[in-house]
Amino acid sequence: MILDRICTESKDTSDFLQVAREEGFVVTGEDAGKSIVVTDKKVYFSPISSITLLKRANFIKDIGEQSF
Repeated sequence: MILDRICTESKDTSDFLQVAREEGFVVTGEDAGKSIVVTDKKVYFSPISSITLLKRANFIKDIGEQSF
């Protein structure tokens, strides 16, 4: 999941991130960024905007679907 940093203003998201920090899922040293990337094992704060990450993910997906 890719979240925009503005989502941290939501109580539910804020609570989730607090629990993730307490449980050790947040990658240490990263508390600032433009977006939050949640994987099945870790939570990362990225300096890249969520829109840019989405575009890059779609680009990679499109490349994988092309047949050569």
